Amino acid sequence: MSTVGRDRSTVGRDRSTVGRGRSTVGRGRSTLARDRSTVGRGRSTLARGRTPKAPGSQGRPSKILSSRTRTRTRLAAGTLLAPFFALFTVAMIVPVGYALWLSLFTEKQSGLGFDGPRTVFDGLGNYATALGDQAFRDGFRVLLGYCALYLPLMIGGAIVLALLLDTALARARRFFQLALFLPHAIPGLIAALIWIYLYTPQLSPVVAAMEAGGVGFDFFSSAGTLPSIVNIALWQWLGYNVVIFYAALQAVDRSLLEAATVDGAGNWRIAFSVKLPLIRSSLVMVVLFTVIGSLQLFTEPLILSRGSGSAVTSTWTPNMYAYGAAFERNDYGLAAAASVLIALVAAALSFVVTRFTNRRKEARP
Repeated sequence: MSTVGRDRSTVGRDRSTVGRGRSTVGRGRSTLARDRSTVGRGRSTLARGRTPKAPGSQGRPSKILSSRTRTRTRLAAGTLLAPFFALFTVAMIVPVGYALWLSLFTEKQSGLGFDGPRTVFDGLGNYATALGDQAFRDGFRVLLGYCALYLPLMIGGAIVLALLLDTALARARRFFQLALFLPHAIPGLIAALIWIYLYTPQLSPVVAAMEAGGVGFDFFSSAGTLPSIVNIALWQWLGYNVVIFYAALQAVDRSLLEAATVDGAGNWRIAFSVKLPLIRSSLVMVVLFTVIGSLQLFTEPLILSRGSGSAVTSTWTPNMYAYGAAFERNDYGLAAAASVLIALVAAALSFVVTRFTNRRKEARP
């Protein structure tokens, strides 16, 4: 009986243990439920965190700072550019606008001429007068001959001298650069006066030496005037273009030249097949500026026209035609119209040169 009692107590303890286990499972289930509720609250919190804010409430300080930075940048750029645009307006836009306005008017005598000239609107009459004047058209023919002689000598001579300075065999580069550039530092008026002295037979030692050698040449004749003016322009501007080409050649990658030398290319091959294609942009710029400068030919022929027996007339170039119309005939409307036509021709030539060079650049592989 005692044994049965002990067994029953053991069974009771087992049942109580099972009960405690069941209660533990219950507490575990309640804990799992609380964890699930916690996860649910976390998901709801995350969902609330992902909810988009109202427009304009997100990143407002950064937007304010970026707008302030842009404003300061624009203000600084405007402050730095304002002097240039002011000077450009005063020195370029206003004179061009005034020339266009002045070219539309002319002065005419009223009645018998006792009241003096009066300014009247003439429209395009001054342009028609300038284009219909044979002297004005002949001036462009002179410029055409001048460019045909001047451009090849200028561009070709500057390239050759720059290539010679860039070779490894050249010595005293700084001296020759200074010697070539020094004539450009002399004003054109002074240079023209110097060359008039050298062209005058009774004064020039150059002419005396040529005559002593049996070479006679009249620099002021109709056949010698154009070469004389080209010589003055070459003497003044050749060194300037040499410096531009030489600076461009110095920027060429030397490894390319060494590679061409290793491949067996000679000096001529390297100069014309490697160096010149690499300085194409500088070459185009020099050609463009030289063409525009040729259209502005004025100082040299004006000074030579003062020489004795000179074939240069007061309308030898278009600029001289405009100068004579303004300050010799007091026809400022015609002078303004001639100036505008010269500017249009220069703009057209600039467009043609840049368009031609760009097409050749695009056609190259």
